[in-house]
Amino acid sequence: MISRRQWITGISASGASLIVPQAFCREQQQARVVSTWDFGVGANQAAWKTLRAGGSALDAVEQGARWAESDLCNATVGRCGNPDRDGHVSLDASIMDGDGRCGSVAALEDILHPISVARRVMEKTPHVMLVGAGAQQFAVEQGFRKKNLLSPTAKEAWQEWKKESKYRPQMNVERLSKAMPGDKTNHDTLGMLAIDSNGRLAGACTTSGMAWKLRGRVGDSPIIGAGLYVDNEVGAATASGVGEEMIRNAASFLVVEMMRQGKSPSEACLAALERIVKKREEASKNLQVCLLAMNKHGEVGAYALHHGFVYAVCDHDKDERLLDSASVYAKS
Repeated sequence: MISRRQWITGISASGASLIVPQAFCREQQQARVVSTWDFGVGANQAAWKTLRAGGSALDAVEQGARWAESDLCNATVGRCGNPDRDGHVSLDASIMDGDGRCGSVAALEDILHPISVARRVMEKTPHVMLVGAGAQQFAVEQGFRKKNLLSPTAKEAWQEWKKESKYRPQMNVERLSKAMPGDKTNHDTLGMLAIDSNGRLAGACTTSGMAWKLRGRVGDSPIIGAGLYVDNEVGAATASGVGEEMIRNAASFLVVEMMRQGKSPSEACLAALERIVKKREEASKNLQVCLLAMNKHGEVGAYALHHGFVYAVCDHDKDERLLDSASVYAKS
């Protein structure tokens, strides 16, 4: 297993945008993929196989998200995700191409790859989002197999939680590679953005949502403009943390619009967070919101409300790094 220290080759404590060298690779001059959290390293590696072969950003982010949904096996993404308070594992996901096409699913149960179902919604239906039983029915009709996703570890954690049954969304802290199944982190999301060798952008977002949520709760991840937004003319953004705040502020869309006005990715993320703080200053002190952005030139930036958010960057086979995001509130 690659250690976290091996992943880190640079730190972005100031939140300055990371700029791609104009000619870092002869064959793939612009190709790049970025993801939220330290498990984004593995997701990036899966996505890079597609980009390295000259594939599209859309195909790349789907493959990266599928890795997280099946191989990662942690408490907040895909199989092994913690259930709601009634013991049901429900999954949310969205995918968006830079040309404006998008698809998503929410509160999807018993289907291993919600990101691929979301892509089918985008490509096979006139809709953007399918939810609940309807999303599952569509998935089965498209050839996806139903599978019980409640892992023994998640079931044990749920049974332990039921002893008190207190719902307290916990602030995200920096994740470590050893914190996988059964960890104490309440909520993380894989958000992924990519630019391919043709300069096309795409993004994906996938999660099992907040542990012990009310059944039927939907966060920001499957909502276009909240958890994910992509525009080839400007850039792309994705989010992690307490999804209700992203929904209230259309956070990912806001970040892209800030970049449209000329802000760098980091500046755009910070501007969106400042709006969240302005509206809900007291609440913002006790919850985490993390934003990650990439503009059409391949520049990357991130910002979070609180210290601890990390994001993974991959340009080519020997250039992977895990970077610390700047934060609005200083480390306590």
